[in-house]
Amino acid sequence: MSRRVVVLDYGSGNLRSAERALARVGADVTVTADFDEALEADGLVVPGVGAFAACMEGLKSVRGDQIVGRRLSGGRPVLGICVGMQILFGKGVEHGVHTEGCGEWPGTVERLDAPVLPHMGWNTVTAPEGSALFQGLDEATRFYFVHSYGVRKWLLQTGDGFREPLVTWAEHGVPFVAAVENGPLMATQFHPEKSGDAGARLLSNWLNTL
Repeated sequence: MSRRVVVLDYGSGNLRSAERALARVGADVTVTADFDEALEADGLVVPGVGAFAACMEGLKSVRGDQIVGRRLSGGRPVLGICVGMQILFGKGVEHGVHTEGCGEWPGTVERLDAPVLPHMGWNTVTAPEGSALFQGLDEATRFYFVHSYGVRKWLLQTGDGFREPLVTWAEHGVPFVAAVENGPLMATQFHPEKSGDAGARLLSNWLNTL
């Protein structure tokens, strides 16, 4: 049975390439800003390109922050991509402007300290043992990145028997968070929809978690 996936249309992100990539791995995909459709789908994908503040403004304009929050409170899967991952954190800082994010994870999205920005092109990642997203992919696998900002410190501390999130790292000048798997909430800084066979495998792995 194919899984119903909504790609959230809030005015940011490469929606059609995400739609095509998900359809290729067997998802029944709809691109929409409809609140109820996004809430009820088997999986929700939140893409994003450009500035953190603009993405947050667009997300709130379609009540996307509420959709994400309500889905997660019911254990319903969400996948953030690129800036769609960044806005899940506490705040973003760009050009001295501090913008509040969705706050699903603590942490700050800030400019990478690297000799060349943006970080554009193919790079490897270091995935933790037990990762569902990276199952079947080895350490030499490369993914496609386009960004100048990222999360350089992972701050979430869990206890009382809660399972620790699985955090994947990459490096461009400095280490930064490349992906997170935290129960129903998962995200990648890179673009799986632009990462060829490796990205297709990752999206297929995500569909298998729905």
